[in-house]
Amino acid sequence: MSISVGTKTGAAPAADTLAQEFVQFALDCGVLRFGEFKTKAGRLSPYFFNAGLFDDGAKLGRLAQFYAQRLLASGIEFDMIFGPAYKGIPLGATLAVELARLGRNVPFAYNRKEVKDHGEGGTLVGAPLKGRVLIVDDVMSAGTAARESIAIIEAAGAKAHAVVIALDRQEMATERRGDSVVDVPYSAVQYVRSQLGLQVCAIANLADLMQYLARDSAGGLAADHQRVLAYRQRYGVEES
Repeated sequence: MSISVGTKTGAAPAADTLAQEFVQFALDCGVLRFGEFKTKAGRLSPYFFNAGLFDDGAKLGRLAQFYAQRLLASGIEFDMIFGPAYKGIPLGATLAVELARLGRNVPFAYNRKEVKDHGEGGTLVGAPLKGRVLIVDDVMSAGTAARESIAIIEAAGAKAHAVVIALDRQEMATERRGDSVVDVPYSAVQYVRSQLGLQVCAIANLADLMQYLARDSAGGLAADHQRVLAYRQRYGVEES
């Protein structure tokens, strides 16, 4: 598989104000934490992002504002929103509400993990899937959720067009090769863009987190900055 990747050289980009505000918001909510956390890939990560901790109305409302601002600024065109079960359901719903508040009212749908055998039945709930569909999720680890969403959307006769996520970890994805799981030199986001053909935008990414930590390292985050830097040097990729 050939996937274009960027390099780790060149001048540091200017700070993204929206991304920096989002990192601060995630920290304030306890959604972004530092320590030692085991990832799905079996890595020991010095930080953890748990979108499930956006757990009240005020937090979800502010989160939806971040999603909407990033999405509208991206220029990505779409006809409706799809929230994959389970975390994507509240994310997609609140984004739809915020977009409507901003004057962009679009249909919303989501899926169930289990088939319902009574009432309307099936696995899909909400508006019929049609046109260019935007998938809303929190993070992207291996592209598995995106592939599952694409299958659901295409089975309904619509087109999976783009994905918006909260955080792009910008780290190597993994692949199973025989009995082993190995690191590959591209991220899940790069895989989804290059191999699945979807546009992807994120509110913030690992580079934004590093900028935040570097800026505030004198305020008690110096050790976290060094640990995240070492993790990035070991597993990080730059988005092209």
